[in-house]
Amino acid sequence: MKTKEDDLLVYDEDDAVKFILNSIPEDSKKRIDEDKIEYVLDVVYDFYDENGLIDEDSTEEASIDEEEMFKFILKSSKKDKIKLSEDDIQLILDAEYEYGKSLGIYKEED
Repeated sequence: MKTKEDDLLVYDEDDAVKFILNSIPEDSKKRIDEDKIEYVLDVVYDFYDENGLIDEDSTEEASIDEEEMFKFILKSSKKDKIKLSEDDIQLILDAEYEYGKSLGIYKEED
């Protein structure tokens, strides 16, 4: 039986970046490159860490406030002077969610 801990070992940031890059529309690829995707993934990790959502010893499911996470990424990107529009961030987050679902890490809430 596959556990959540196994899923975390399967998540590969390089694969996630490739998946996201392949998932976003062609016209968006002019603005969104691998560096921007990696930036967003790093900020997502920071958000999880700051909100206590990363616990190496737990396989419990966590509920993520997507709006709060989005605002956190938007604020961080402005502070770090990373040129990402709200739509760009949402495209990256949507594609990352699909990547996570493909691994069984995320599941849709009822």
